[in-house]
Amino acid sequence: MKDLLIKWFMTFNTFLIHISGGKLGSKLGSQTILVLHMVGRKSGKARSVPVAYFDYKDKYLLVASNWGRDKQADWFVNLKKESHATIDVKGKTVRVKAREAQGDEYTSLWKFAAEKHPPYLDYQKMTTRRIPIMVLEPV
Repeated sequence: MKDLLIKWFMTFNTFLIHISGGKLGSKLGSQTILVLHMVGRKSGKARSVPVAYFDYKDKYLLVASNWGRDKQADWFVNLKKESHATIDVKGKTVRVKAREAQGDEYTSLWKFAAEKHPPYLDYQKMTTRRIPIMVLEPV
């Protein structure tokens, strides 16, 4: 039931962001939201999902917390297969290439994200997987 509610909320939020040009649904509490458009790894179909992000040195950071679940977020696995995507952010569409942060970069970005949004620390305690961070660079 929880998964169904989350899926419904994400679909509705994507709709709100789309019809309002980003004026509605782009801010949830302390987090800013973009809409990520990518290709589904299994279906090959276009997929769109709202994802919390951080601006960081002319890039966009996405923390693949999946609310602390043990399963990776579908959007993360899709981007691992096909790194080219587009995002709707701040009322504009931007083409991006995604890569997963590793090593010292990951450590630095995790600290940055956790300071900006402390619930990520709780999510990490809820799962045995390391929560990945995707860096989206405009192309």
